[in-house]
Amino acid sequence: MNEATTISALDAGCLSCILSFTTPRDACRAATISKGFNSVADSDSVWERFLPPDYREVIAGAVSPVAFESKKKLYHQLSDTHILLDGGRLSFNLEKESGKKCHMMRARDLHIAWENDDRYWIWGHLPESRFEEVAMLKTVCWLDIRGVLATSTLSPKTIYSAYLVYRITRFSEELSVPGKTKIMFGGVVTVTRGVYLQQPHTHAQAQVTPSTRKDGWIEVKLGEFNNNDGDEGEVRVAFTKHETFWKTGLILEGIEFRPK
Repeated sequence: MNEATTISALDAGCLSCILSFTTPRDACRAATISKGFNSVADSDSVWERFLPPDYREVIAGAVSPVAFESKKKLYHQLSDTHILLDGGRLSFNLEKESGKKCHMMRARDLHIAWENDDRYWIWGHLPESRFEEVAMLKTVCWLDIRGVLATSTLSPKTIYSAYLVYRITRFSEELSVPGKTKIMFGGVVTVTRGVYLQQPHTHAQAQVTPSTRKDGWIEVKLGEFNNNDGDEGEVRVAFTKHETFWKTGLILEGIEFRPK
C-alpha cells in the first residue's frame, strides 16, 4: 500500500484534524488530490482553524456587512481585500499565506505636526484611498508623523513590520531628503536613519527606500517589532524629517502593520 493510499484510508475526521495543522496553501493543494480530499480540505472545520480566533467579533464590527458562504471563502475574502472597522477608522485584512492579522491606521488618527493648521496640511478625499480622508501636505518644514496601535488587535507570537503608506504629487519638493524612524514597544526603542520617501539619487547599503504597492500607493518600512504573546500594550511608531528645508507634495493615507 503506497503512502497516498494510506492517507486516503483515513476517515474525514482524521484528515480534517491533520489539515487544520497545515497552512492554507497546503489545504488548497490537498483539495486537488481526490474528491474525498477535496470535501475535507474545503470544509469549514479546516478553514476555521486558519481564521483568527476572534474573527466573528472582527467581522461583526465591519462598516459594511461581511457575507460568506463558507469559511474558506471568508478566508479568501479577507485575504484578497480589506474591510473597514471602527466606523471606518481602521482597515483590516489577513496575510494570505499565514492568516495573521494586518491593520492600517488612517491618517486622521495619526499624530501629525501642524495637522490642523491649513497653512501646512489640508484634509480631503481621494477615490483611490480606502479611507474617507487623507492628509495632503501643502508645505511644512517640520515633518513629524506618529502613530500608536494597541497590540492586542494584532496576532500574537508574530514579528510585525510597520509601513508608512502615501503618495507623492508631481509638485513635490525636498521629500528626497532622508528621514528617521522610531519604533517603541515593550521597553525597546529602535531607531533607523536614512529612510527615504523618494528613491535617492545615490545608493548606500544602510538606506531604507520606498516601493510601490499593488494598490498603487507607495510604502516605506518604518521598522519592526516582535508581538510576543499579544501583550496588552501599545506599539508607537514615528517618521520624522526635521531639517530646515520646506517640504511639499505628500499625500498620507496611513500606517500599516503586517507580519514580516
